Amino acid sequence: QVQLVESGGGSVQAGGSLRLHCAASGGNLSRYYMVWFRQAPGKEREGVASIGKDGATRYTDSVKGRFTISQDNVKNTLYLQMNALKPEDTAMYYCAASSWARLGDWYFSPSAYGYWGQGTQVTVSS
Repeated sequence: QVQLVESGGGSVQAGGSLRLHCAASGGNLSRYYMVWFRQAPGKEREGVASIGKDGATRYTDSVKGRFTISQDNVKNTLYLQMNALKPEDTAMYYCAASSWARLGDWYFSPSAYGYWGQGTQVTVSS
């Protein structure tokens, strides 16, 4: 089964950029639906960006035009490029993988993902 390890989080000022990494082992990312979730204190886990097995990407409205999800199947790594960061982007960010054959409308549903990383903290100050 695939294991996921996130890195790249940190503290930045509003307007800054970060690039999150999610390194996978034990399985090839091309066989999974991949997603980035985030969770701020006292809030529910929120789907941020997903990428399908066909490369199709989806974003939650609040990050469209600022975040880009991508993956390198040779390096077996998922990325989240985050630009123009805002204080409301502050959260713990998690990558997750789904082995479902099809996700349909479940691409931002945590229950669809069986493999999770430990998370990386992103803090944006105003």
